[in-house]
Amino acid sequence: MHLIPYILLLVYSLALLYITVYCLMQIHLLYYYTRYGEKAVSPLPEGPSEEKDWPMVTIQLPIFNERFVVERLLKSIIALDYPKDRMEIHVLDDSIDDTVAIAKKKVEEYFNQGYQIKHIHRIDRTGFKAGALKDAMPEANGEFIAIFDADFLPNSNFLKKTIPHFQDEKIGVVQTRWEHINKNYSLLTRLQAMQLDVHFSIEQKGRLAGNCLLQFNGTAGVWRRTTIDQAGGWEADTLTEDLDLSYRAQLKGWKIIYLEKIGSPSELPAEMNGLKSQQFRWQKGGAETAKKMLPTIWRSAIPLRQKMHATSHLLGSSIFVCVLISAVLSVPLMLMMERIQVNMSYAYAFYSAVICIIIVYYFANVQALRGEESYGRSLFKFIFLFPIFLCLSMGLSLHNTIAVVQGYLGKKSAFVRTPKFGIQGLADTFKKKKYLATKISWVTIFEGGMSIFFLVAACWGYFVINQTAFLVFHLMLFFGFGGIFYYSIRHLDFR
Repeated sequence: MHLIPYILLLVYSLALLYITVYCLMQIHLLYYYTRYGEKAVSPLPEGPSEEKDWPMVTIQLPIFNERFVVERLLKSIIALDYPKDRMEIHVLDDSIDDTVAIAKKKVEEYFNQGYQIKHIHRIDRTGFKAGALKDAMPEANGEFIAIFDADFLPNSNFLKKTIPHFQDEKIGVVQTRWEHINKNYSLLTRLQAMQLDVHFSIEQKGRLAGNCLLQFNGTAGVWRRTTIDQAGGWEADTLTEDLDLSYRAQLKGWKIIYLEKIGSPSELPAEMNGLKSQQFRWQKGGAETAKKMLPTIWRSAIPLRQKMHATSHLLGSSIFVCVLISAVLSVPLMLMMERIQVNMSYAYAFYSAVICIIIVYYFANVQALRGEESYGRSLFKFIFLFPIFLCLSMGLSLHNTIAVVQGYLGKKSAFVRTPKFGIQGLADTFKKKKYLATKISWVTIFEGGMSIFFLVAACWGYFVINQTAFLVFHLMLFFGFGGIFYYSIRHLDFR
């Protein structure tokens, strides 16, 4: 029994080490971003002067139960500035509600206006989004395939800003930056934007600048049709089919480029339970893809540096597992510190990870926004929002750990869509709308319990045993789990 405290200490230390190494890899991407980012993408090549010379593009719009945004989506696609006879639009509709009728009516309307547009409705959702994309490939006549999820509103010049890059025959995918039409809708959307802006600046541009493997983000990008075919096509054995195909394509020698300056506006999840379903899909899918692709990556002939960054990328979802482990084990370690006579000051090395994350998020959310708003305003918002972001990220660790563990264990689950409600301005609302969750999940109940657990731990450490080494950590966990629990309950539909 006397070995148990030391075993717990070892596991705790390994979790902190994992987090620290991951954060150092993020700093390395930041180095690439700041050092080589401006040189990473060649200037936009000149497109054809004659409309007839533009290549054929198929635009695929995979949707499932999107009654609030499908018309908005189709309107924005129709408005794309591209020759009508060189563009076809396929609505890949797996819906089981009135979205089918809404989409079909709009497709008929635009078809009668002369657009090459088709409504493809599947009754069987086999393979979910990946299945819809795969099944629709025989219908596609385009040399290039552009994909948009239902909540996206591409700018009219999207195709003419992306297609010319394919003049480089090595390029298989062009990915653009996600922008956020409802970023300022609520605290929840601001925090999501903060995290996504890191991915769509430091991570994506950093990987491009450092010649690392990138990813297609599932939407707001264009594929060369040949690339999809040569990489083996869409596969539904992971919940992140986009990440999976991205790696398979690059291992076949194709190149992905990321255009940071080409924005594609989209709607962020406005309520917590929708955000949780998105996080579950992303984290579980990331683990599934890591399990599937890492052996192939390490057997490949790509440089060691690329293998290391690919590993960090694909294992990124495991950060939540390490956060949860360090959180839970911190309580018994706090109670055993005097007994095991171990100087925990070494754990302060973990602060290097926190500093790394602060620097990365600062660059993405303050420095990268220079010109969009004043430096003082950006800095003030960052100082206010980042601690809240950190707490709520910790609060998601239980939910996301379950997803990651299921992914590694191979437990299959449905592709649960993230509901969108057409939220753009502050006057819009998702309350009392269809698609809201109606039941409290057992995970949410546990999150409430975890919040109380860490509040008790903080109070016990401070008032009873006079141990403050974990005080700030436990208070952050209390606020994080409590915040996730609060929003999960608040955003339920109890009608």
